[in-house]
Amino acid sequence: MSLIENLQKRAAVKKFDPSKKITAEQLDQLQSAIQLAPTSLGLQSFKVIVVQDAETRAKLRAAGYNQAQITDSSALFVFASLTSLDEAFGKKFIDLVADVRSVDRDSLAGLEQMVLGTLSSRTDEQKVAWSHKQAYIALGVLVSQAAEIGVDAAPMEGFDPAQFDEILGLKELGLTTSVIAAVGYRAEDDVYSKMIKVRRPKSELFIHV
Repeated sequence: MSLIENLQKRAAVKKFDPSKKITAEQLDQLQSAIQLAPTSLGLQSFKVIVVQDAETRAKLRAAGYNQAQITDSSALFVFASLTSLDEAFGKKFIDLVADVRSVDRDSLAGLEQMVLGTLSSRTDEQKVAWSHKQAYIALGVLVSQAAEIGVDAAPMEGFDPAQFDEILGLKELGLTTSVIAAVGYRAEDDVYSKMIKVRRPKSELFIHV
């Protein structure tokens, strides 16, 4: 099936079947898709915590307004933005580019100047807000890949970020929660996934110039 057909079938599942688990291979495919997601300058200024531990998810559910998707899905992806995007972070990225592409680091002087200039031109608050946006791009790729492999995904914004940060110990890691997504398989009686998908028509959504 095409991506469009799979996206037509997907739904933001509200009720997962806790007895159905995604495979290790499927989990790895979802992680690979996130890893390959486009981000500004390729910096990937976030990390993703994959939560499968039942006790941890129970705590997160309490911080997520008791939404059952958090505990009943196969896994919970927590996208967390880096809170410190400094010069060292930018230089480490250039080191990675030089290593992966097997090029002399000095040849990347222009890219390094662009990266460091971008980071230095923003306040800490602006950089965190920018990182949140990058995390959302990766979230979209996760949702699309899940649809491609027949796995259900439910993006979620209904949670207390500060509590998530505390439960997962993110502050100590220099992270703060951006958005979350539950993945797994929908329950047979999940009424929302059986509803006809409602989207604004293309004539209202798109403006051609």
